[in-house]
Amino acid sequence: MSQKDRYAVFGDPIQHSKSPRIHALFAEQTGQAIDYQARRVPAESFQTATGQFFAEGGLGLNCTVPLKELAWQYAAQKTERAERAKAVNTLALQADGTVLGDNTDGCGLVSDLIGNHGIALTGINILILGAGGAARGIIAPLQNQAPATIVIANRTADKAVALAEQFQLDGKVTGCGFGDLQGRQFGLILNATSASLSGQLPPLPPSLLVEQGCCYDLAYSNSPTPFVRWGWANGASKSLDGLGMLVEQAAEAFFIWRGVRPDTHPVIAMLAAERAENYSSISD
Repeated sequence: MSQKDRYAVFGDPIQHSKSPRIHALFAEQTGQAIDYQARRVPAESFQTATGQFFAEGGLGLNCTVPLKELAWQYAAQKTERAERAKAVNTLALQADGTVLGDNTDGCGLVSDLIGNHGIALTGINILILGAGGAARGIIAPLQNQAPATIVIANRTADKAVALAEQFQLDGKVTGCGFGDLQGRQFGLILNATSASLSGQLPPLPPSLLVEQGCCYDLAYSNSPTPFVRWGWANGASKSLDGLGMLVEQAAEAFFIWRGVRPDTHPVIAMLAAERAENYSSISD
């Protein structure tokens, strides 16, 4: 049997990751011979671990919390969307031995919101919670959908303001602290903080959602995240986690690595069905 091409996802924490299974399903579906593993890599070990992975024959990496900005620094070449985001979630070894950095988070999010859930983004007010690497990757793709405004809110207001300023030329984007959200309303609230990974919730005032507004947590879990629960409790017409985004961004990374685009719908359906019992017992 020929040796499988090696890929991996680095992050910390990583034990919850569904990425190895998703890429195994993609490989089976498309007839690709790959081996994809999850590996816990703290930020301080990223440079060494990544260099070793590629030196030992690895062909591509996904990078998740808290490594996306470090991955941007590591990449010798970057796609336009990676340059705009200043964050990278996909590294790919090139034929000349250099490493290309890309960011598939934003296109994965937009594909899930519009294509899988029918959530219109044009003309609405969008709130992004958090100003780290996850937020960086989604702002430009959201701007491309022509929302009315995008507000970035963060525990440290200065970080949100600085991030918003980087995207001012591409549309109306402002930054503020969580405490500045009182009295404002949004049609879509996106949680791009890592709070859900530790069972926490950003400090959110009531009445943030317009009637029939939607909530979306970029994190995902086998049971509803605190932010998904917050959406249900505050009248969201849809309160979703990032499972669909995870599969959609993974499909884009798979295409970058293998030149084949997998069908995401059966993979999303399979993963959603497996955890449906956890959701139905709580949401309704």
